[in-house]
Amino acid sequence: MKPKVILYLDHPGCSIESCLGIIHALSPKYDVDICHQHHITESKFKKYDIIAFPGGYGDSDTFDDSLLIKKDIIQNQISHGKRYLGICMGAYWAGSYYFDILNNISCEQYIKKIDGDVHRPFSTVTPVIWEGEKHDMFFYDGCSLIGDNSNFETIATYINGNPMAIIQNNIGLIGCHPESEEYWYDKPYLKKHWHNFIHHKLLLDFVDKLIEH
Repeated sequence: MKPKVILYLDHPGCSIESCLGIIHALSPKYDVDICHQHHITESKFKKYDIIAFPGGYGDSDTFDDSLLIKKDIIQNQISHGKRYLGICMGAYWAGSYYFDILNNISCEQYIKKIDGDVHRPFSTVTPVIWEGEKHDMFFYDGCSLIGDNSNFETIATYINGNPMAIIQNNIGLIGCHPESEEYWYDKPYLKKHWHNFIHHKLLLDFVDKLIEH
C-alpha cells in the first residue's frame, strides 16, 4: 500500500499549478488527496502519513494567514510524528510567523540576501546544489532556511550556501519549486531551463527521505 499524502489547496492562496506538480511528481509512489481549510481536523489527518503545503500566489509578505486558526491542529499532528512537507509558501508556513513547528530555524527571504543571485520576486530559475549536483531550479520568492546546520539535514543549498532544502526530524522544507511543470517555463529566458522531470525525481527522493525519518 502506498503512503498517503494530504495536500492543502485553498484558492486563491495556494497555487493550483504547484499542487498539480506535487501530485504529478509523487504519484508513482504516494497516494495524494486534496484538502481544504474545513478538512483540517484531527480526525481527518489520522489516515495520512504526510501533510503537504504547496507554493502560493504572490510574494512571501502577502501570504494569507487565515490558517492560523488551525495552528494548534498542525502543531499537534507534527508533535505526534506526522510528516510535514512544505514547498516555497508551505516552507514559510512552517516558520515562527505561521505554524511555528521548527526548532531554531528561521525562514528568511532569499531575495533579501546580499550575497544571493535573485533580488526581486519574479518567475526565474536559480542555481542550487542538490546533494552535490548543480541544478537550475524554478524559483519565485522562496526562503532560505537559516539556523544551526547541525540541527537539520541539508539536502540542497542556494549558490550562496544558504540551505534551500532541509529535513529536520519529521519536517521537510524546500524553498524552490522542484515540482515545476514544463508549461511553467513559458518565457524565452526560462525555456532552456526545463528540467525534463529530473526535478520531479529529486522531489520524490526528498519525500522518500522524509518518510524514513
